[in-house]
Amino acid sequence: QVQLEESGGGLVQPGGSLRVSCAASGNIFTIGAMGWYRQAPGKQRELVATITGGGSTTYADSVKGRFTISRDNAKVTVYLQMNSLKPEDTAVYYCNADIWPRTGLRRDYWGQGTQVTVSS
Repeated sequence: QVQLEESGGGLVQPGGSLRVSCAASGNIFTIGAMGWYRQAPGKQRELVATITGGGSTTYADSVKGRFTISRDNAKVTVYLQMNSLKPEDTAVYYCNADIWPRTGLRRDYWGQGTQVTVSS
């Protein structure tokens, strides 16, 4: 069974920084692209950033220059470093990964989400 577990969310003041992590575990053969999405109250879930297995990255325009996505393939973990945080970054942040399990079909997996609140 494959699981994604996020950690590192919390409350931070505007202009502050926070890093969230997402570790994959279970019966994994290999992992392709990984990414972070977020969902604010009353809004649809939106893409924040993605990173391929080779390290290529994409970002939403709203976070370019402030957020950095990275991954540690040995630890099967993806990170999102968030700097210069704004109140509009407040949301539940979800990890997503394209995973080939050792048994079963390749598909997208999601973490349970971690709350990030930017407020003074």
